[in-house]
Amino acid sequence: MQKFAVVIVVLLVLWAVLSIVGFVLKGLFWLGIIGLVLIVGTIALGAVQRSLNDRR
Repeated sequence: MQKFAVVIVVLLVLWAVLSIVGFVLKGLFWLGIIGLVLIVGTIALGAVQRSLNDRR
């Protein structure tokens, strides 16, 4: 469980940096959008994993 939480946090930081770079550089606006989608997906994955572990 602990390793999975570390992976989720690392992915969230990576996607946040990707989003910031995408929004700062106007030519890479699409990168910001993809970063935001990946952040939402990672949060959803973490929530699902946590709820599955809480059931056990």
